Amino acid sequence: MVIAAALAVGAIGGGAWLYANRDAVFKGPEAAAPAKSELARFAQGSLTRLETPAETPLAPDYGFKDRDDRPTSFAAFRGKLVVVNLWAMWCAPCRTEMPTLARLATAYADRPDFVVLPINVDATPDGLADAKSFIDVHEPLPLYSDMTFKLPFLFPGSAGAMPKTVILDKQGRIRASFTGEADWSSPEARALMDALLAEAA
Repeated sequence: MVIAAALAVGAIGGGAWLYANRDAVFKGPEAAAPAKSELARFAQGSLTRLETPAETPLAPDYGFKDRDDRPTSFAAFRGKLVVVNLWAMWCAPCRTEMPTLARLATAYADRPDFVVLPINVDATPDGLADAKSFIDVHEPLPLYSDMTFKLPFLFPGSAGAMPKTVILDKQGRIRASFTGEADWSSPEARALMDALLAEAA
């Protein structure tokens, strides 16, 4: 009887400990956070959610069109720091942040090695026509388009989420990305651009 009682007490005590520590016991090993680059220091203010992976793959080898419907690709912009912005007219945050991209482009207008590259992903001719009218009031931004809506799925970040901004360095490598609306004329955005422009080509 004494042994049985002791075993019962032990079982109850063990069960209580197991319940109290269930998270530690049953929780699997946490996935290691992906390594970040030195650019992570710029993830502050409106860029708090900036992704700065340590691995820097080349931009996808995927074609899109310029304003005159001529094909181009990211390789055509090698040698420049490129701020790729994927946007659509149906995306309200895309339209809201566009003036900040225009101010960013204006701030670096004297830098031939810098370009803001808005790529519209509206999938209809009417949507693209509206996009042209919209971008025209946000000088000096150019218009590029991808009517297949594939680019939002080829870059890092939530697949298809909009707006999506990706920073390509002068070698065409993906150095940072941001999903959602941001102030691209903010001090932290300017600091990020300055750091990347200062790198050796």
